[in-house]
This record gives sequence, structure tokens and C-alpha cells, in this order.
Amino acid sequence: MPLDHYVTLGRSGLRVSPYALGAMTFGDDPGSAGCSVEESEKILATYLDRGGNFIDTANFYTNGHSEKILGDYFGARGNRDRVVLASKFFFNMHPGDPNGGGAGRGAVRRQLEETLRRLNTDYLDLYWMHNWDRNTPVEETMRVLDDLVGSGKVRYVGFSNTPAWVTARAQTMAELRGWTSLVALQVEYSLLARTVEGEVAPVARELGMALVPWSPLKNGFLSGKYRRNARVGDSERAKFVGGPSESEFGVIDVAVGIAEEIGSTAAAVSLAWLRQRPGTVVPIIGARRVEHLVSNLEEVHLSDEQVRRLDEVSTPELNYPAPLHGELRAMLQFAGTTVDGEASSVYPPLLMSDVRY
Repeated sequence: MPLDHYVTLGRSGLRVSPYALGAMTFGDDPGSAGCSVEESEKILATYLDRGGNFIDTANFYTNGHSEKILGDYFGARGNRDRVVLASKFFFNMHPGDPNGGGAGRGAVRRQLEETLRRLNTDYLDLYWMHNWDRNTPVEETMRVLDDLVGSGKVRYVGFSNTPAWVTARAQTMAELRGWTSLVALQVEYSLLARTVEGEVAPVARELGMALVPWSPLKNGFLSGKYRRNARVGDSERAKFVGGPSESEFGVIDVAVGIAEEIGSTAAAVSLAWLRQRPGTVVPIIGARRVEHLVSNLEEVHLSDEQVRRLDEVSTPELNYPAPLHGELRAMLQFAGTTVDGEASSVYPPLLMSDVRY
């Protein structure tokens, strides 16, 4: 899908490109496996030139350098208002200070002020809680986020890497109290990481939130560079993430096969599969070189049969009670009937004595 075919992010008025640009690799902080300022700006310019408008970073990416690169870039060109700029709070940037990170009222405000300074702006379009702070009541976090939206320093809010029950509680609380609601959840999601489909994805669809997957190519395993019995050319990445398991290679093989059928790449196929999931799904594409970004933005639409093959080979094992909410529920509740326009008579009659626990 072209970057200028915008989608609405959750239950909001915020319109974003179908792929976000992840800036985690912007900056060459030691040990970050990032890229230079020059290469970061080339990647950013390529994304923007193609109509992209959704840029995602975080306060601790490359020790704050990522935010600084973005702030300098947009400050020099005067086009900050033309993009949707998102950043995150949670990780402590001040070692030794117990209130330097987390999701408490004071910590969130302090982290935002530092982020705005580095980004050279007076507001964020989207502010994520990067992780769940189990030591801070979620109502405290939601209230301070609502205050920040009211102040104009933040326009929309979202959660990342947060349990479904915490998200559901926060969203329901916001709706009941008239606070700012969450518009999106940033989650790990790919053909090789689908357990989000058990609890988090259903919560997002039910409560009006988009999914914004990070690592949609699973550390590059779905990029097409990883093949059985082949050495990975990108030794820097391999040093950090290792290699795929045998079961992961089973999924990779199918993605590569479909890519060869349609004359595309495994990366483009894997990203297209994500974009064709239920609900609004906006993957984050990261890159350390311009050519990585360009190859990932190839336009691909998968047929129903190709989606089915990818679904089947990558089907995850979900925790209880998710297995009871699929076909088994239909068999138990609706056998031999039609509900919501779908007939369940394709299933044989099932007695409770037939169910094994």
C-alpha cells in the first residue's frame, strides 16, 4: 500500500501512513547498532518523499540521539507540522534517580519535557507508555496523560508492551471518567510472533484501538536474508539476534516461496500479511540503510489462498482461555444453527462429555 494512502489510527481523527518509520536505529550511540546522522536523514527523506507521515521514536533510543536527529532535521526544514511524531516514556534516562523513569505523574511530565526539548517541538502527536509500570496505579498514568492532552503538549496517547487486562482497565476507566482514551497499542507482531492474537489484539478491536507492530520482520528473520544452511551477510545484526529456529525456518520457507511466486521479497510478503490482518494494523518499518527501507515498501497484495498458507504455517499456540473462544465455542454454543449470518452446522453435534480438558 502506498505511504500516501492514509488510515485512521484507532478511534480518533489522526490519519497516518499505512507504515510507520521506526527511528530506533537513528544515531550511532556505542552498542546501539544504529546508523550515522547522514544515513538517518537519508532514510527519513526517502520515507517523507514517498508520502510517509508517521515517525516513531522513544526517549532512550540511542541514548536520546534518535530524538535529537529528528528535532534537528525538522527544525532545519520547518516542516514539523506536516508529520505525525510519536515518542515514548518509561525507561530511566537518569541512573540513580528512582523517579527518573516509569509512569508516575512527575516522571511522565519530566520525561515529556526532555523529549520535547530534544525533538525541538512544543507538542507530540502521539505519546506512548513504553512498558507497563506495575509500581504505579494505571489511573495515575491515565490522569496525567489526560492532563498533558488538555495542556496541548500531547494530542493522542497509546500503550506499548502492556498486558491486555491492564489496557482494558485503563481504557474503560478513561471512557467512564471522560479522560483521554488510548488510540493505539504498540506490540510485537509478525508471522513469527502471533501470540498477541490471544488477548491483546481482541482488546484493541473491541475498544477501538489500532495495532502498531514493532519488529514486523522478527529481527530481520523474515527479510529474506535468512535461508537454511546459508550464512547471513549482515554480521552486525546476526551478532545481536542469532538465527532462526527450525520451526521459524518452516514459516520463512513459505514466505520465501510466496515471494518467488509473485516476484517480490519475503519482507514485502510478511509486511503485506500484517497489513491484511483484521482491524487497523500499521507496522513500524525500521532500517539502517536506505535500500532496506525501499525494499520493504514494495507494494504487495496477497491472495486469500496465500494468506491461508501463511496463517496455517504460523498458527501460534495461545494460552488458555483463547483456545475455547474459536471453533470449540461455536461447536458448544451454536451447533446446527445460524448466528450472525454464519452457519455452524458444518460442525458435528458435540456433547460436553466429548470435550477433553
